[in-house]
Amino acid sequence: MKAVITLAGEGTRMLPWSRGVRKEFLPLYDRGENGSLVLKPVAHLVVESLIGADADLVTVVVQPRDAGSVQAYFTVDHEFLRRHKRHAERLVETRRFYTTLDTVRFVYTLQARPAGFGDAVLRTQPVIGKEPFLLHAGDGIVVEAHRGAALRAMAELRERENLDAVILARTVADPRRYGVIEGHVGKKVGLYPRIDVTRMVEKPEHPRTHWAAAAVYAFGPRLFPALEAVRKEHRSHELELTDGIQRMVADGGRVAALLLSARTGTWRSVGSPEGYGRALEATRKVAQRALISRRNH
Repeated sequence: MKAVITLAGEGTRMLPWSRGVRKEFLPLYDRGENGSLVLKPVAHLVVESLIGADADLVTVVVQPRDAGSVQAYFTVDHEFLRRHKRHAERLVETRRFYTTLDTVRFVYTLQARPAGFGDAVLRTQPVIGKEPFLLHAGDGIVVEAHRGAALRAMAELRERENLDAVILARTVADPRRYGVIEGHVGKKVGLYPRIDVTRMVEKPEHPRTHWAAAAVYAFGPRLFPALEAVRKEHRSHELELTDGIQRMVADGGRVAALLLSARTGTWRSVGSPEGYGRALEATRKVAQRALISRRNH
């Protein structure tokens, strides 16, 4: 399965931090192999989620100035391991991650200037081709009991019903700040409520539902032509992914959404200081619960 992760935005809401370090490399909590709390960059957790959903080729969209540091992080560094071999206990999580990296191939695509989420995705077309793929923004994660569970459910539903897209969604109090989904509630997919999507609108002034898209998707090959058609018609500075999805729906494409709930997980973004604080606390609680459960068994 092919996958895309985007790490190309400017991150202006996280200034001054994001002037020197990408927000996608802010640390969040996880449960360590040796039974302790550890810190991992958001993008690290996203890659683990993609691999947990059977991704074996990951295309990373980056700005040129960040390409070297991002590539270095996702490259196995045997010299680093040799240099610190006297502190084996400190290398447990790094060795585990390197073992994971050995199962996947990385390709890097450049987005020279921020031009929208849709533009970042469109730039991966030469790598993805006409194959289905998973898409995950690099500045947020699904906080769930089993990493990659939501992505796996989405990919399986898309393949089983030959859908053009499956969107991960959540219920929010103020949908005006998000890409909003409209549609009909269908039969549950495992623990996930399902929505058959009839319309998707970016930041509507008067939203008709409280279903907002999280930045996690499973796509078929119709997305790229839809994005190209939107770009040709509108020629705006930024190309929104939401507009590409709406174009697919308008052209008769079949799109579904799976809705997160208290039983399946929550979406946490680190795109703002407040969001990062909530994400840090949420991951700490989940990691601590996992540690307590492990000790009790």
